[in-house]
Amino acid sequence: MKIRYIFIILFVLQPGIRSAAQIYGCTDRLAANYDQAATVNNGSCIYNAASIAPVASLPLAETLTETSGLICWNNYIWTHNDNLDTNIYCLDTLRGNIIQSYPLSGVKNNDWEEISQDEGYIYIGDFGNNSGNRKDLKILKISKNSLTGGSPVIDSISFVYSDQTDFTPAANDNDYDCEAFIVSADSIYLFTKQWASEGTSVYSLSKNPGDHVAKLRASFDINGLITGALYLEQKGILALTGYTGRLEPFLYLLYDFSAPDFFGGNKRKIDILLPYYQVEGIAASGNVKFYITNEHFSFKPLINVGQQIHVLDLSQFLGSFLDISFPLPDDQNNYIISPVPANDYLTVRSLPGLLPEDYALIDLSGQIVMTGRLTTDTSVINVSGLASGMYILRIGNQKPRSYKVIRQ
Repeated sequence: MKIRYIFIILFVLQPGIRSAAQIYGCTDRLAANYDQAATVNNGSCIYNAASIAPVASLPLAETLTETSGLICWNNYIWTHNDNLDTNIYCLDTLRGNIIQSYPLSGVKNNDWEEISQDEGYIYIGDFGNNSGNRKDLKILKISKNSLTGGSPVIDSISFVYSDQTDFTPAANDNDYDCEAFIVSADSIYLFTKQWASEGTSVYSLSKNPGDHVAKLRASFDINGLITGALYLEQKGILALTGYTGRLEPFLYLLYDFSAPDFFGGNKRKIDILLPYYQVEGIAASGNVKFYITNEHFSFKPLINVGQQIHVLDLSQFLGSFLDISFPLPDDQNNYIISPVPANDYLTVRSLPGLLPEDYALIDLSGQIVMTGRLTTDTSVINVSGLASGMYILRIGNQKPRSYKVIRQ
């Protein structure tokens, strides 16, 4: 009898014994505070500043001046505008050319800001809310089979935010605008564009047509304006795109989390080397090939950026997490540039053996304004003679790396 009791006690205590053996910490080897001993990611990873340049940038047709959302489906890219246009556009993946447009009859485009999908449906978010006073927020739910069949069957998911009580108009100064959402196996998740707070809040919502309350789940200080979202549910990766108040586009990669606690895992911000681009949509073909689009943006006579689609290769950031077997490119973190912004001097730190290398500083017009050579693992560049503004620091000739730097 005593032996049986001992076995019972051990069985009851076993989960506690296993739990005590778990070590919480940063499990991402790309992080600055990676802990080799950690077995459970606690979301504490800290990353050095990182940036990425598009592999390719392609112009979009004039029809897509206000492209706002993006998905990859059926070997094509799909997008829409955020004005009065009630069409969905199918694009080829090579040139970004329009293959076909699909009109959605019987609906209105108040402010279509995002598109998402699941296995059977396409969802379009008519929830743009710059003034924060809309009471007709909705998501259109369109059967994929009916769309390609020529007679789209469209349902509507209407909602209100669970915590919004004030509907006083506040143009570009409220926290209830939204331009990004994802669709999971069982729910919709909204990521707000918070003009006032420059953060984002996550709300959950039913996928079923009807009237619903979007429930507040979490908030995160994103330090920018979120305009697009992508969820690779089977891989456990969420990507958010947006821009700062100075139209500096970025990606936020969220991964190694326990859904729907999207901000409970790794949170890595990556600057996109496209200054003054109002990025809007994001989609993925596979796991590391991402597409983003930007609207036409003009601030004459200084800036006139046309609508484009950009291709990003994120293998250097996600390859380790995805355990990709092919060789990864050199890690962007081979070099650490500081401070950002800089006054008179930039410091470039590198991993051993990478230098010497030539460098060039390039202004936003594409002109090379300074060249030199980095000779030691910690090198200093005197930028006191440059005008204040943003520059691209290019390091190397054979396999160049580019970094955004700011001269105060």
